[in-house]
Amino acid sequence: MFLYHYFDKSIGPFISLSDLPTDEAKSILETIKITRPTSQSAKRHDKYVEFRRNCENIIRAEFLKKGGLIHRSSPHYMVIEHSPWLSTWFENSGFVKIPIEEFDVRTISFTYGDSMPTFSPTVNDGKEYRHQLYTYDEILLIIEKYGLPQDWNNDGKYGPERYIEAHIWSDETIKNYRQ
Repeated sequence: MFLYHYFDKSIGPFISLSDLPTDEAKSILETIKITRPTSQSAKRHDKYVEFRRNCENIIRAEFLKKGGLIHRSSPHYMVIEHSPWLSTWFENSGFVKIPIEEFDVRTISFTYGDSMPTFSPTVNDGKEYRHQLYTYDEILLIIEKYGLPQDWNNDGKYGPERYIEAHIWSDETIKNYRQ
């Protein structure tokens, strides 16, 4: 299994708004909307930063309940295997591909689909993986049951899950892949 991280080559990998103070993150998001209007990030709503931080608080708390190891206040985001849809998010798209064996899996949590709709109060379709956070061993069982979302829902026709999101709560492996 490989974890993928997609990024804009002009910025570099593993650069996150979540690592910045709220006002600075909002300012950068507004700049992206002006300078890169066709990028996926430019389509984010005005409350995105607040919603993202709320979601990160939820997944952090849920991961701690499961005994996860957290060494960062916000995670690095990756996905399980290649996501054709995510590869189109940036005007100058690049990706980093890392074998799961390079990580301490006790520092990785997962959601079946993006964490924002997974924990959104407005997405209530009764699917068992809604409002659920998984450890590595648990996500393997969910993959066995449902497969990879990008294989059956890359276009989003069947719901918001288009990939499995991995939340990396450590810099240990990531530091080897920063440019």
